[in-house]
Amino acid sequence: MGLIDFFKNAGEKLFGGESEEEKKEKLIQHVKSLGLPVEGLSVSVNDEVVTVKGKVDSQAHAEKIALALGNVEGVSKVDNQLEVEAPPAAEPEPQATYHTVEKGDSLSKIAKEVYGDPMKYPAIFEANKPMLKDPNLIYPGQVLRIPPQETLG
Repeated sequence: MGLIDFFKNAGEKLFGGESEEEKKEKLIQHVKSLGLPVEGLSVSVNDEVVTVKGKVDSQAHAEKIALALGNVEGVSKVDNQLEVEAPPAAEPEPQATYHTVEKGDSLSKIAKEVYGDPMKYPAIFEANKPMLKDPNLIYPGQVLRIPPQETLG
């Protein structure tokens, strides 16, 4: 999946001067607290770069885990090495694109920009659960998943 860039000084505040080993444990607990399904979760921290490995059942879960790790203050890049092991009969899922929230953005503004329809904002909200709890609570520097238009109902 590759490397995803984030704003180092934006995001959830999990760290307070811990060692890289302690940061790793906090990041693992953060992913677990969101209830995102992953088998064999492994996280390593090298300065501001987080590498994540494990197995997931969908492209969406892999992207959500990477975003959960990257939207943490002090993380500037996530190397997403999660393996997607979808059921054999499943069609491969298209990868989402990403949008970095800017001052003045709202989910409806982003939906209008991406899909041409501000009323499609719930698709962006759903694509970013459980990291987003409220569609009105996004912040500049936050990176969001934008599902491909062809996957919308």
